[in-house]
Amino acid sequence: MQYLIIAYDNDGAIDKRMEARPAHVEGTQKLMAEGKIISACAMIEEDEMVGSSVLTNFDTEDELNTWLENEPYVKGGVWNMDELQVVPVKVMPKS
Repeated sequence: MQYLIIAYDNDGAIDKRMEARPAHVEGTQKLMAEGKIISACAMIEEDEMVGSSVLTNFDTEDELNTWLENEPYVKGGVWNMDELQVVPVKVMPKS
């Protein structure tokens, strides 16, 4: 099941983002190697990171939810969970 996650940061969360970033990058790269994350991007406004978009490919919705519960930007209070969007998508095959 593929999902696009659109997550804006909480106001003033740049310091929390920088603190959680190493664990976020490490976890994201691991899941990318496993094919669970297709791509991940920081969203930028006025040269500052303000959120993230993540294209995922989890086997089940439960697996997606488990990832979200343990995501360093969630646990670290970076992403505004009240505005988090989870959009089911179908990614176009590469060839």
